[in-house]
Amino acid sequence: MKKVSDDPLSEDRDGFRFRGDCPAIDLAATLQGRLKPAPRELLATPDDLDRWLVSAGLIGSRPGADEDDLRLARTLREAIFTLAGNVLEGALDAGAVEALNRIAAMPAAIPALRTDGGVAIEPSASGLLSTLAREAIHLFGSENAARLRQCEAPACTIFFVDMSRSGDRRWCSMAACGNKAKVAEFRRRKREVDGGKSRLPTKP
Repeated sequence: MKKVSDDPLSEDRDGFRFRGDCPAIDLAATLQGRLKPAPRELLATPDDLDRWLVSAGLIGSRPGADEDDLRLARTLREAIFTLAGNVLEGALDAGAVEALNRIAAMPAAIPALRTDGGVAIEPSASGLLSTLAREAIHLFGSENAARLRQCEAPACTIFFVDMSRSGDRRWCSMAACGNKAKVAEFRRRKREVDGGKSRLPTKP
């Protein structure tokens, strides 16, 4: 049986969360607990970036990221996070736009078709980050920008692209934030019912 972290379709892989239905948006989730006094940095080292790129399914083996790649990834992440919020508000931050465009203008990862029908990608962390920046530009600049959402859980800041047919997805994950919200609502209703019973007049 595969572990959850080994499942390429799992929302949580190798310590990272992939709930955005878009790798560029998933990159923004590598800083956890943004609303807390001390957010948790998941891209603390170049090795972390390597692991994320593999876990995201962008490349089959670690590309050998260095400190420059790590700084670039964090810059791209924050630009994407800022612009995702801007899209929902209607005005784009000029600094974030400049950073995104600058990274997108760098040489992107080069795919090559193998004789077995598979695809090989040049093992370059910076190239993969440039590809992600271009993906973000196509998202923010297309009609799919209207499908961008932020999880409605009070403590969650994860963005996602709502590709559901109904277009009413509320949570980054039904198994996580969605389930917590359902449990909280159940308990709230139970308290109301129990409270109502305690206020009923007693028989003489």
